[in-house]
Order: sequence, then structure tokens, then C-alpha cells
Amino acid sequence: MLINFFKYSFLSLVLTSNISDMNIVETAVSNKIFSTLVTAVQAGELVDALSSDGPFTVFAPTNDGFDNLPEGTLETLLKPENKKTLQSILTYHVVAGKFMATDVVNAINENGGQFSVTTLQGNDLTLKLWEGDVYVKDAKGNKAKVIITDVETSNGVIHAINNVVLPE
Repeated sequence: MLINFFKYSFLSLVLTSNISDMNIVETAVSNKIFSTLVTAVQAGELVDALSSDGPFTVFAPTNDGFDNLPEGTLETLLKPENKKTLQSILTYHVVAGKFMATDVVNAINENGGQFSVTTLQGNDLTLKLWEGDVYVKDAKGNKAKVIITDVETSNGVIHAINNVVLPE
């Protein structure tokens, strides 16, 4: 059951070299699969926050995850007048503390198959095992599958997800 969650962990080793010396933002910038996220973090003026000491755990949507948003949503969010909404969505993907894949799976197993975490945005995400994979479920019931785990950075860890999760 845990095999599926960890099967992509090795990819974190080949995404870029010396990533553990880079912070979350620098690591995301160095990986093309996070280019849309980087654009959003810059538009939301969160570069400094995500470059700070942390530690943080980021459930980072890949470019494909952002592509799953309804047409025009991303473009609208990137407009300066929507900065607060964008910040809310982005900080909804961040948890204080460094939680590696084994920590996440253990917490899920120790809490009856799911585990809630409070995000920096202030609302909770639910982490759940489903068919051997870990999913992140938002307050609206939308799910994102964790597809790459344990991308270690100097100020935390990134777990890539295949969708954008949205706060209430």
C-alpha cells in the first residue's frame, strides 16, 4: 500500500543537484515542473515568506496541476487586483513544519486513515490514503494526488501534487 506513495520518491534525487542547499523557492525555480507555481508565488509576493527559515512542508502543484484549473482561472488569479485571493490559495498549500513522506503516512495510519493539517492560510487540509496513494483533500472535497515526495530543501520539504487545492 505504501509502495505507490514512495514510488516517485527517487525522482526527488534527480530533479536537480544540491537541492538541499536551496530553499523552497530556489528549488521550485530550478525545476521546470514548478514554473507555473513560481509565477504564482512571484505574483502573490510570497517569495520572501517561502524563502524564510521555516521549516515548511509544501504540497506543490505541478504545471499539469495548474492546467487542471478551469480555463481562465489562473490568468485571473495572477492579476494584481486578485493578489489576496492568490495568496490565500498558495498559502493553503503550505504547512508549518517539515513532514517527510514517512511522517505523513505514519500520521494517516495513526489517525484512522486520514489526518488533518492546518495550513499557513489558516484552514485545514485532509491527508488520506486511497488505493495505496496519498491524497490531499481540500475543504470543498477536491483531491490532489501526491506524485513526487521528499524533495528536501534548506527550509523544508516539497511534495508535488497533481491538482491545485482550494480553501473555502
